[in-house]
Amino acid sequence: MDRPTRTPVAIVGGGPVGLLLALFLDRHGVESVVFNTEESVPAEPRGSTHGARTMEHYRRLGLAPRVRELGLPGGHSAGISFFTRYSGHLLASLPWPGADAVRAGVAASERTEQLPEPMHRANQMYVERLLWERAGSRPNITLRYGHQVTGITEEPGHVTLTEQGRDGEPRSWRAEFAVGCDGGHSLVRRSLGIAYTGEGTLDQDVLGRRATAAHLRVPGLRERFLRERAAWSNWVVNSELALNLIALDGADEFFLLTSSADPDDTDDEAVAALVRRAAGVPLEVEVLSRRAWTPGAALVAERFGAGRTWLAGDAAHLFTPNGGFGMNTGVDDAANLAWKLAAAVQGWAGPGLLPSYEAERRPVALRNTAAARELNVGLGAIERPPTLEADTAEGAAAREKTGTRLAEYGLLTLATTGVQLGARYDASPIVDAAGDAPPPDDFTSYTPSGVPGGRAPHLWLGDGRGEGDSLYDRFGTGFTLLSLCALHQDTSGFEAAAAASGIPLTVLRVQDPAARELYERDLVLVRPDQHVAWRGNRPPRDPRALLDRVTGH
Repeated sequence: MDRPTRTPVAIVGGGPVGLLLALFLDRHGVESVVFNTEESVPAEPRGSTHGARTMEHYRRLGLAPRVRELGLPGGHSAGISFFTRYSGHLLASLPWPGADAVRAGVAASERTEQLPEPMHRANQMYVERLLWERAGSRPNITLRYGHQVTGITEEPGHVTLTEQGRDGEPRSWRAEFAVGCDGGHSLVRRSLGIAYTGEGTLDQDVLGRRATAAHLRVPGLRERFLRERAAWSNWVVNSELALNLIALDGADEFFLLTSSADPDDTDDEAVAALVRRAAGVPLEVEVLSRRAWTPGAALVAERFGAGRTWLAGDAAHLFTPNGGFGMNTGVDDAANLAWKLAAAVQGWAGPGLLPSYEAERRPVALRNTAAARELNVGLGAIERPPTLEADTAEGAAAREKTGTRLAEYGLLTLATTGVQLGARYDASPIVDAAGDAPPPDDFTSYTPSGVPGGRAPHLWLGDGRGEGDSLYDRFGTGFTLLSLCALHQDTSGFEAAAAASGIPLTVLRVQDPAARELYERDLVLVRPDQHVAWRGNRPPRDPRALLDRVTGH
């Protein structure tokens, strides 16, 4: 092999988490190389939910408006419908605002509204291509798609990776740091000797055991049967089968998820026949792609890495799809890890900064995988009696009971703002909370709080509700010191200490009573990932000591 090619950060795996990690590093001015076995991003559907926190991260990268243009048409419902069959009875309908309604809602929102970027439905295959194209345009990012990493070892002062490309010749790379974003069968995780812990698949008929995922074209389904009841997620639930057709383009393309088909049966006609049975009438069904998968998992890596090699996304945690928490948790991993890697590359990280990644993110992974599995168990426990489709009084009563329970389940998967925005790092060694009590963790609701460890509360500045009008848009790329007191606060000590340590720091003065009320202190130190690191009513006696703590010294 030739002499190793060098890079500050090597990212193994070019899915959405790997691409976003590269884009965050680029925002911090750090170069990276992304290795991916496949030649391009996949053209088959996967997850469709981009949570509010993920949308905020897209906003930081200037991508949120582009993402909202992807997926379903603006007027299409982002909600959930449950049917006995598509031509049969409607059991429950849970409308949810589509992209157009979301934009209108944000434009009319209160100044202290905590959802500047509400949840959006767009399949991962569309968004991943956007991320790939953006990454390919950035000078700090080198994309090595079609190049498989076959070996990785950590050595004193660097990580060595062996890559095999299209020509079959091995090539050596030397990186200061490496991150495995390479999925559930992660080579990087296995090279570190790290196993998953937690719960595997569930033994249930609805999204349990081994299941089937398929990309379908079903012409006429929406126009003939769904019509005004068409939703993002369109379930059929009866005593015979259960399946979900997730709308991809708002027309005739759908993403099928079901445990009612044999995943080992390679005959596409069996999948098509299942969809026709779910419709209750003959339909044209074209199977564009399909794969077997295993729902129900709530698996978290024993460790998230060490030294110069770390894990993010599915390499660190595996989810069941209920609630759409999997990719979103991985995106938050990338946001947390990127600034710490940038600090290490740029020389202002202390020895405890990178280890704080595991201390902060592993508890969140345990929390979120448990929430998703709880939803999965709840769905499987809903009864599907034989009388559900009967046009009798008994059938009507069964439909009312089952429909009520399905509506309760569906609402839980939609009203997850607490999971989306409520991740906190209260036990983190790089957070100084001074003993302040955080708000309670809640599945459905989010309580904005300036207590260090949580997401910085949001505020619209002035009367605008667009790009540049959010407090978040004013935060610096590095740390931001918010001065919220009407009187001028002397921040020179902070600024001098940051400059002496090479820590990027922006001082942002906001003379707005609403901001002071949200954060409850005159001075607030916000981290590069928009989590609060410290707050107080006056500068600390030793700003250098505080900055040392929050940067892992």
